[in-house]
Amino acid sequence: MKTTTSILLSLIVLFASSSLAFGAETATGTNPTGEIRAAMETSKGVINLTLYADKAPVTVANFVNLANRGFYDGLIFHRVIDNFMIQGGCPQGTGRGNPGYRFQDEFHPDLRHSGPGTLSMANAGPNTNGSQFFITHVATPWLDKRHSVFGHVVSDKDQEVVNKIKRGDRIIKVTISGDTRALLDEQKEHIAAWNKTLDSK
Repeated sequence: MKTTTSILLSLIVLFASSSLAFGAETATGTNPTGEIRAAMETSKGVINLTLYADKAPVTVANFVNLANRGFYDGLIFHRVIDNFMIQGGCPQGTGRGNPGYRFQDEFHPDLRHSGPGTLSMANAGPNTNGSQFFITHVATPWLDKRHSVFGHVVSDKDQEVVNKIKRGDRIIKVTISGDTRALLDEQKEHIAAWNKTLDSK
């Protein structure tokens, strides 16, 4: 009898633990880690990206805000260079466009262009960040302290999608997951100024 009772109690505990784990995973959808991530759906597949909000908060807030507004939806990858990078985020599709504002560079010592899958801001010089970004195929250390790194692909599968992208391929949608409330509240003054410019267009 004691053995039967012990088995039943073990099963109840196991079931409860499994239910809690399942609930935790489904509460955050495809992002059970709690990190801020972006799922970039493209014409070649989905690129999942981890965003480094703790080390590049202004840059990540800008990307999250633009993504939430649907700014990137339908834009093309206008610049693709084999064994270097893919670049997108230009509203004109030419590499000359921007969201109507610019913001400062963010260089964190832990964030470098150290390998494939680095997500970084394209710019036209110091402190000219806007909406354009690139994702690397290889390490590009000469871009350190010139371009703001703010994320990285999640896995090798995501990098495979990056490697398939050709010039003219399209971003269908960028979906943000994870809790962005603290970040967006911290950067609310920047976001208010950016949105004022975006709304005036």
